[in-house]
Amino acid sequence: MPDEPLIILAVAAIGRALFRWRSELAPITVGVALDIGALMLHRTHPDAWPLVAILTAVAALAAGLRGMPWGATRAEERVYAAIATTVAGGWLTAATALGPGQRPLHTMLVVAIVGLGVPWWAHRRRRARVSVDRVIHAWPDLAEAIGLDGSRIMSAVVDTWGWRARMKLRPGQSVTDVVARVPAIESALGTRPGAVRVEQDPAHAGRCTMRVLAVDPHAGAIPWPGPTARSLADPIQLGVFEDATTVRVPLLRRHALIGGTTDSGKSGVLNVILGNLAACPDVVLWGIDLKGGMELRPWAPCLARLATTPDEATALLADAVAILDARAYASSHDNTRVWAPTPNAPALVIVIDEYAELADTAPAAVPRAESVARRGRAVAVDLLAATQRPTQKAMGGGVLRSQMSVRVCLRVRERRDVDLILDKGMLAVGWHAHTLDAPGKFYVLADGHNQPRRARAYLVTDDHVRETAARYADHRPDLDPLSRAAIDRQSRALEPPAKAADDPEQILKTALDQAPDAGLTIPELIDATGMGRTWIYDRLQALAATGRVRQVTRGRWRA
Repeated sequence: MPDEPLIILAVAAIGRALFRWRSELAPITVGVALDIGALMLHRTHPDAWPLVAILTAVAALAAGLRGMPWGATRAEERVYAAIATTVAGGWLTAATALGPGQRPLHTMLVVAIVGLGVPWWAHRRRRARVSVDRVIHAWPDLAEAIGLDGSRIMSAVVDTWGWRARMKLRPGQSVTDVVARVPAIESALGTRPGAVRVEQDPAHAGRCTMRVLAVDPHAGAIPWPGPTARSLADPIQLGVFEDATTVRVPLLRRHALIGGTTDSGKSGVLNVILGNLAACPDVVLWGIDLKGGMELRPWAPCLARLATTPDEATALLADAVAILDARAYASSHDNTRVWAPTPNAPALVIVIDEYAELADTAPAAVPRAESVARRGRAVAVDLLAATQRPTQKAMGGGVLRSQMSVRVCLRVRERRDVDLILDKGMLAVGWHAHTLDAPGKFYVLADGHNQPRRARAYLVTDDHVRETAARYADHRPDLDPLSRAAIDRQSRALEPPAKAADDPEQILKTALDQAPDAGLTIPELIDATGMGRTWIYDRLQALAATGRVRQVTRGRWRA
């Protein structure tokens, strides 16, 4: 006010300063409160000192216990709380009985304030809390400067790595607006680049959680604890989120895609998954590695089949299609909707390292991989594909990628690659995989993981791979009789007769005669005859017109 008395201005300034520095002044405030309390108790109830002593002992014991509401989780914090309570209560007991003016009680109080104040003033969490309180106080001005005017911080909590705050946005604002201003928020808060995380509040579109990391919890590698899954039904533990919770991803009846640039840690994530699947007695593992087996050959003792050439990869995927056809046919006759994996009837997981290489060198294998992706989940024939950049060309026009319900995105070089690996629009809502700064850091999009939370995969060393592969090599299951029979029929159906090796017409008729009950697909007939798709269709229509062949289901034929 213009004519405000000077004394009122001085009192107001002192009050603001005391409030601003209330955390730093806490030891002195406690000392003054003890002195006043002792003076009042000594004058009114000097015989109450035994009760004060008892209450001091109880409070000191409670202060040293784990899990008390004031949040002293570390042992050194609990020891400090117990010592401070004992010293304060002991001084108050003596001052109640003798009076605070009795020498040398005041000297002892000053020494205690200084001695116990030093740890308090130096404590990291206290200083972090003070910093957060000042951010909350200054947030309206900061928000206006960065374009989030009207937003406010409702609450904040200091944790081991930094602090997190619940934000309420102005009507009309969304979490997308906050994500777009993350660099501006980091600048306004004075943090290091990449320190701010923003997560949507699942219960309210106008609220979000902002997390500020003072230090990177994933700065160092996290050793792999070994396989934890004992069945394909168990979620696979891939690594650890930044809040120290475990990344658990279900793979039963799900296809998975792992994407990331060179040296981003794809092999590490793949090894974590393979290490867990090798320990599951209800999974048969097949592998495709067209780089000569560089990545998957160390797991060869646990792989029932390993394809390292285009022809082997094509044959492997053809057998996989035959297995899923046989299982689907059997399930339809048994009136069962899904194939439940057991050690006697295991699931089949096909691991493909660098899928783009398969699409380039073995184009005939792509339709079979797409067929497995579209129809394999119900009958427990799953794909696990890793690639550097899942473009539409590499992924068969996006057909296979659209079937991948588990996406793991490691570091990418271009921002648009985030949407290629995860899904369209993910970059805009905070899945910033282009900012990941170390191998093994990743985002995961799967059931139960719909928020952009950074994680780091476990570090699987070569020794881990050798030990795990050797440990479980003798405990791997075999395919069930139905699946083995389907592979045998597939081989016989596609094998051209010796006498009619040069007659595509006769080869076609023989293949249709020997086809399984589920029939043969057009790509399989193309492989058997060596003829084109148009020729196959013309012959099939002619044979169907005379009653020689029939279409079992769409795209599948037999005599």
